[in-house]
Amino acid sequence: MARGHGLPVPVQDIALAVGITALAFVPTVSHLGPEIGDLPRGQVGTFGAVIGLALTLALCLPLAVRRRWPGTCVLTISGAFAVSQVLGHPDTFGKIGFLLALYAAGAHLARFRLRLGAVLTAGYVVLAVVLSELGSPQGFLDFLAFYLLTGVTWLAGSGVRRWRAEAAERERLAAEVATAAERARIARDLHDVVTHHVTAMVVQADAAQLVFDTEPARAEGGLTAISETGRRALTELRSLLDVLEATGDPTPPTTTPTMGRVRDLVEQARTSGQPVELTEQGVGRPQSVDVELAAYRVVQETLTNAVRHAAGRPTTVLVRHGDEHVEIEVTTAGPPDTPATPVRPARPITPSGGRGLIGLRERVRMLDGRLEAGPRSDGGFRVHALIPSGGAG
Repeated sequence: MARGHGLPVPVQDIALAVGITALAFVPTVSHLGPEIGDLPRGQVGTFGAVIGLALTLALCLPLAVRRRWPGTCVLTISGAFAVSQVLGHPDTFGKIGFLLALYAAGAHLARFRLRLGAVLTAGYVVLAVVLSELGSPQGFLDFLAFYLLTGVTWLAGSGVRRWRAEAAERERLAAEVATAAERARIARDLHDVVTHHVTAMVVQADAAQLVFDTEPARAEGGLTAISETGRRALTELRSLLDVLEATGDPTPPTTTPTMGRVRDLVEQARTSGQPVELTEQGVGRPQSVDVELAAYRVVQETLTNAVRHAAGRPTTVLVRHGDEHVEIEVTTAGPPDTPATPVRPARPITPSGGRGLIGLRERVRMLDGRLEAGPRSDGGFRVHALIPSGGAG
C-alpha cells in the first residue's frame, strides 16, 4: 500500500476529508470557498438548513476516496457544487473540495479521463446557462475564467500524474540496468573461475593420458594436480555462490582472490606445462577489494589464454606496484621457427567465445583503468592493464 508522510494513503485522505469538513463549519473562513453563481440569498429555514448541511457534507466527505475512486469523488462533489450554486447556499469553505476533487481526478484517474472531462465540461455549460437564467450577475467572460481555473486545476493534477509515471519509469529502467550489470558481473566471474580451472584440468588430464603407460609417476603427479585444481575451483565457486546468496551484507567473502595469490596462478600454469616467469616491481600495498580482484582476474585470464592458445611458449608476467596504479603486463612469445617436441598432445580445447578479454576490459574500465590486448610482431600476444589504486579495502 502506498504511503506518504508515514501514514497509509486511505488514512491521509480520510484526514483531509475530516479537516475540510471541520473548516466548512467555521464562519470566519466560509467566504474562502470558490463561487460562480452569486445568486441572491433569501431566508434559510429549517429545511434549507438541512439541505445546506447535506450539501456541505457532500462537498467534503467524498474526499476520503479521492485517490481510491477519483472519478466517483469528482462527480459527487461536482454535483453538490452545482446544486449549491443554483440554490445559492450554503456559504461554506467546504466548496474548496470541488477544486481538490478536480486535482485528484487529474492526478489519480487512470481510465476514462477524456470521457469524464467531457461530462464535467457539458455539466458546467448547463450550470452556466441555468445560473444566467436565474439572474446570476456573472457574464460570459466570468464563466469562462472560472472554467479555465477548473481546467488549470485538472491539468496541474495531470502534470503530477505524468511526473510520477516518468519517475516510476526511470526507477524501473535504473533497476533493469542495475540487474543487467549484476548479471554481467556474475557472468564475468563465472567465466573467469570456470574457464581457468577447467582449462587447467583438461590440459593436465591430457598430459597424464600421454604418459600414463610410460611414466606412471608423472601421470600420478598430473592426477594430483587435477585434484588440487578442482578443489581450488570449488572454493572459488562457493565464494561466488556466497555472494549471490548474500542478504545485503556489503562485506565481501574472505575467499575473494587477491593479488597475493597471483603466484598460485603462475604455479598452476607451470603445472599445466606452461613456462611462466613472474616479475614483481615496487612495494605491494593493500588495495580495495575491486582492484585486488581485477588484477587477479587479468593474470588469471591471460594465463588461461596462454595455456589454451600458446601451449609451451614462454610467458612472462610483470606486476608493477606504483603509487597511483597497479600495472600488469602479460606477454606470450610467438611460435618457434623450428618444430619443438610437444609438451602435451595437441588435442583441441573448446573455444571460449571471446568473452574473457571483453569481460576484463569492462571490469578494468569500471575502475577507471584501461586494458590493451593484441598480437605482437613476433607472433606472440601481449595484454597490458593499468588499474588505478583504490586504497585499502
